[in-house]
Amino acid sequence: MNSTATNIRNLRQQIPNSVRIVAVSKSKPVSAIMEAYNEGQRLFGENRVQELLQKKDQLPADIEWHLIGHLQTNKVRQLVPFVSMIQSVDSRRLLRVINAEASKITRIVNCLIQIYIADEKTKYGFTMEEAVEMLGSEEFRSMQSVRICGVMGMATFTDDTEQIRREFRFLADCYKQIKSRFFADDYSFRDISMGMSGDYKIAIGEGSTMVRIGSLIFGSRNK
Repeated sequence: MNSTATNIRNLRQQIPNSVRIVAVSKSKPVSAIMEAYNEGQRLFGENRVQELLQKKDQLPADIEWHLIGHLQTNKVRQLVPFVSMIQSVDSRRLLRVINAEASKITRIVNCLIQIYIADEKTKYGFTMEEAVEMLGSEEFRSMQSVRICGVMGMATFTDDTEQIRREFRFLADCYKQIKSRFFADDYSFRDISMGMSGDYKIAIGEGSTMVRIGSLIFGSRNK
């Protein structure tokens, strides 16, 4: 089995410089994260707030932490003081709470709107119609403590690569429509987070700017 450092080097050779790698470190020990860090990786994604909080203080302060898993509103307060981005904003209620908590500490939190693109009921996210309705609302326009930086989506867990490609293409189309309608002059709105270890090449082909990679970096089992 290759080392984490070797895996990152190999991955970087296959991914364009314009695409950022989010190293998905859920369930991985601090030692594995440090190995990736020492290879120059600074962007890490965690699924659970409690696990992120436990790791954060044991690791260098210049790590850019992204929350990529489903976020419960009662965990937002612990996250907003330090998180670099919340990729998994999947409801208006969640965005409302993020804005409220961030405003208390005069911070602006970067967020991605999670769009439901999969043929699976277990996945979260806005429909395109719901996202448009929210972004066009007076309530959203009044939110001063969140910054929408793009969209995120999770494809169906399937071997059907054409289905995955269609879902990623749909997300990229959602991004374009939302960009032109609400963020045409906003440089901050520029990210499409899609693609994981099994499908990142398809995602990049369809316009991904951020891929969330776990097992290809850290291995499929805990070290």
